[in-house]
Amino acid sequence: MTIHLSLIIFLPLLAGFIALVMPARWAASFATAGAFVTLAYVLIALFRFKSGQGLQFVTDDDWIKELGIHYRLGVDGLNLWLIVTTAFLWVPITVIAAVRDWDRPRLFFFNLMLAETAILGVFCAQDLALFVLFFDLTLVPFYFLIGAWGGENRVQATTKFVIYTLAGSLLMLAGAVALGVLATPPEGQISFSFADLSQRSLPAGTQNWIFLLFAAAFLVKAPAFPLHGWVPDTYRATPIPVLIGLSAVLSKLGVYGFVRVVLPLLPDASVHFQEAMMLIAIVSILYGSALAFSQDETRLVVGYSSIAQLGFIILGIFSLDPKGVGGAVFQMVNHALVVAPLFLVIAVLANRVPAGNSRLSAMGGLATRAPVLVALLLIATLATLAMPGSGNFAGELLILFGAFNTKFVYGLVATAGVALASVYMIRFFQRAMHGREGAGVQSRDILPVGPDLATITPLIAVIVALGVCPQIVLSKLDAGPQAKPSEQVAQR
Repeated sequence: MTIHLSLIIFLPLLAGFIALVMPARWAASFATAGAFVTLAYVLIALFRFKSGQGLQFVTDDDWIKELGIHYRLGVDGLNLWLIVTTAFLWVPITVIAAVRDWDRPRLFFFNLMLAETAILGVFCAQDLALFVLFFDLTLVPFYFLIGAWGGENRVQATTKFVIYTLAGSLLMLAGAVALGVLATPPEGQISFSFADLSQRSLPAGTQNWIFLLFAAAFLVKAPAFPLHGWVPDTYRATPIPVLIGLSAVLSKLGVYGFVRVVLPLLPDASVHFQEAMMLIAIVSILYGSALAFSQDETRLVVGYSSIAQLGFIILGIFSLDPKGVGGAVFQMVNHALVVAPLFLVIAVLANRVPAGNSRLSAMGGLATRAPVLVALLLIATLATLAMPGSGNFAGELLILFGAFNTKFVYGLVATAGVALASVYMIRFFQRAMHGREGAGVQSRDILPVGPDLATITPLIAVIVALGVCPQIVLSKLDAGPQAKPSEQVAQR
């Protein structure tokens, strides 16, 4: 069976189109079926993928020949697990969305599936112009999903989200055009293919300013300090199913861009800005941890903890060490898998508090008659704080090894983030489940048959599996694109 990556990318969009034209009552069913079919096809690709054999399932066709732009797709050890994670998470996202009532459901599910298509397109793209196209396309569905179906202050939240991400995308577009044009040799053919660009060189000064354009876009999307200003309003206003996609999957596009685009194509600039990026990572870890500890809104506890976790990922990437970069990619998968059940549990807890209040101060005592719910949240909590035996522990350990190998001081400071994670996550768990019982709180367990248990349990099972055997992911993971900057660091 031949694997066609175009099917993986556009199956969700096809399901979205069908949902758009069918009667409204069928929209959720077709979207959910599309998510399941996409996951099934991705799993077939996973089992057919052969480790250590480079780019596979390649599609390479001329798209805009005059500009050297190709419709080039491929899967390697760098993007394989991110594609799998996206397809896997979109199943609980659509299932949870399907059991809720939405105004204009056909349009909602069309945008939800368009979001999956755009994200999968970014991960599969092997041409810089195609990468930018899909990267910018992600803004469209999330703009509508937050602006039309968000909660209170959704207009303000959408405005901030769009301003930040659109500004970053425009800077990245300028950087991509400059990179393709300036890297073209005299009398040579312009090309935006990652394979071609990796064989071409640019002067160090040119690389530096192009690096800054890409870094601005990727740090906004992550988000990382100091370009995280859109986070508070957006996390408060975004519906839970959309928020899972935003926090667990969309945020990975920025850090993935550093590994796929910046390190291999701008090696001199990666070395030049290494310490600056590691400093941004350290500040993100400490700043995100401090704010997560001080929040009463559960969504923002997880939101700011994500800034800290993404700081760890950036630290691993710019350690420019194979272990650090490999750990960063592994941690992208771990973070996505942990954030999803946390938000699902937050939605369950809010249903047990009067008026759907998701503040910690309104909760408390929810563990009295809910042992299964407590156990699920506890596993996700321990995974977030990188308890030994969790996938996060293995990922953060690899990242710290990479940081210690190249910049010992930054690695040493980053270890404080591990301790801080235990503080804010244990506080989150204790106040929600074991604190003083809030007024009107209903302590009841999760239903044995229902969408909540059906969506949370598989995620927790995968978290446990990766903790027991992280080699499931690491055996197929390839951090090769960091080789050039790593060699240059070693020569210094």
